[in-house]
Formats: sequence, C-alpha cells, structure tokens
Amino acid sequence: MAGATVLLLAGCAQSNPLADLTDGACSSALAGVVDNHISGQIDALAKNDWELARSFASDNFQSNVSLEDFTFIISEQYPMLIENKGYEFNECTVADNTIKQEVSVLSGEQEFTLTYNLTVNESTLGVESAVVSEFVSQLNI
Repeated sequence: MAGATVLLLAGCAQSNPLADLTDGACSSALAGVVDNHISGQIDALAKNDWELARSFASDNFQSNVSLEDFTFIISEQYPMLIENKGYEFNECTVADNTIKQEVSVLSGEQEFTLTYNLTVNESTLGVESAVVSEFVSQLNI
C-alpha cells in the first residue's frame, strides 16, 4: 500500500509544462498539451460547435470577439478547419512567452499549413490567432 501512495504522489508532483515557457523548441510535454488544445478546437469546429470551439481561444480573444463574430470569421476565412479530413502537428516553438504550433490540415484535395499562436494566462492555454502560411493543391492535372 505504501508503494502505491508514493507512486500516486510522484504522479502529482509532475510539473505543469505551461508553468515555465523557455524559448526554443517545445518540450514533448508542452507539445502534447498544445496538440490536445488545438485538436479540441479543430474537432469542435468540425462539429459546428461554435461555443466550444471559441472556448479554446485566449481570454483576450474571447473578450474582444463575440461568438457571432467568431462564427463569421471561421466560416469565411478558415473553412478548411470546418471541412477538414485530418490534420497533423509539425514544429512547435516558444518565443517571448508565445507558443507557435504549425498544423497541416487536409481539406478536400488541398493541404493547408496553419501557424497557431497561443498564449498562457494564469496557467491557461489559449489560441490567440491562426494564420494560413502555406497552401498546396493535391489535384492531379
């Protein structure tokens, strides 16, 4: 029984990867947290669950962009996220307390690379923005 207690306490003692953001490549623990966060938002968008998708945005974003505006922005500028056929995570870096995560999104016959900017506010991760940084058509001509 004592061994199980020690194991449980050791599990609780693991540090929060959001607590100390060091410039450079993301640690595997931080990359995992970031990937889960972005996946939650993309999956909510694919289900047209706008309120849930918006909840993954930073507090700053949510206080400045209404749910109605969020829905409009995503529908008009990021339809590839709503209609995605899959996505994968690429490079993750930290600079000046901002996390940048590249995500490749397959939508129809096209692949988009988005660069997400995320911030941490009181140990809470939030999406500040996402920019389409590359677009590749996979149509055979």
